Amino acid sequence: MESAPSMIPEVGAFLLGAPKAGTTWLADALSQHPGICVSEPKEPNIIATHKGTFRRENIQPDWEKYAGCFVEEGLRMDCSIHALACPIAPQRISEFWPGAKLVISLREPVSRTISHWNMITETEEDKANNEDWGDFERAWGDPRLYCDTLYGSSISKWLEFFDLDSLLIIEAKRMRKEPLEVLKEICEHIGVDDYSFDLDIVHNANVASDRRPITLFGRLFRGVANLLPNFVKRPIVRWLQRKGVNVYKLPLISSKAPEKREITNQQRVLLAEKVNADLSLLEELTGFSNPDWLIQP
Repeated sequence: MESAPSMIPEVGAFLLGAPKAGTTWLADALSQHPGICVSEPKEPNIIATHKGTFRRENIQPDWEKYAGCFVEEGLRMDCSIHALACPIAPQRISEFWPGAKLVISLREPVSRTISHWNMITETEEDKANNEDWGDFERAWGDPRLYCDTLYGSSISKWLEFFDLDSLLIIEAKRMRKEPLEVLKEICEHIGVDDYSFDLDIVHNANVASDRRPITLFGRLFRGVANLLPNFVKRPIVRWLQRKGVNVYKLPLISSKAPEKREITNQQRVLLAEKVNADLSLLEELTGFSNPDWLIQP
């Protein structure tokens, strides 16, 4: 067991899930609750080895930096979604926060995979990491894409260290159909009072329309913004988010996003073996089942 420095924060909950499964909306909504302190930035990416789609670092957590990600009062919630698929995050979190509650947002696996693939290629994150995911079949062959789609495999690792009652699985489409019910379930699960959320001010961030290729001026702007200390930048970002303003959508900073790409039926079948077997595992472990998610050969 790793030693726990004195500055380690008490974290009561973790919002996990796959990329493109609605966790940005959830985090923004939950940040309204005076009894919940949502991590800032939303994804500290400090506890897990998975720091994003491509970045992997098996280093000890920077506890001082991590403590600085929680600046409000209330139950602290880390929203580093990539921790779900990380092989060491379950054990590490159970060692430091054995009573933590886990909220796991899942989306229909094929649409999630396509959305994630589009996001990576549109932002050219693949090229920035010396990869080329322009061809879907090549991208699907990369475990850094499919690991986030195999929910059962990921959750099996968490159930080695947490009991099933610690997990709350949310299906992403419910956030659109019954958002208040979802938020009420989460509040009950993590042990905070119910709250009257104002859904009109929740910014639906990280959607395809926001993913505009950044211009040269935009890169310069982002570089300057990154130099600002967090205590200066944080209130500005919060204010812009509340106004639903994304400066990176401004014409000088970014250009028009490319059209969203779909996959062929033949490519869809490529997912079937891994995805269908994993959905069976997910049901066996948790009882969660959605027959519509199965890929028909």
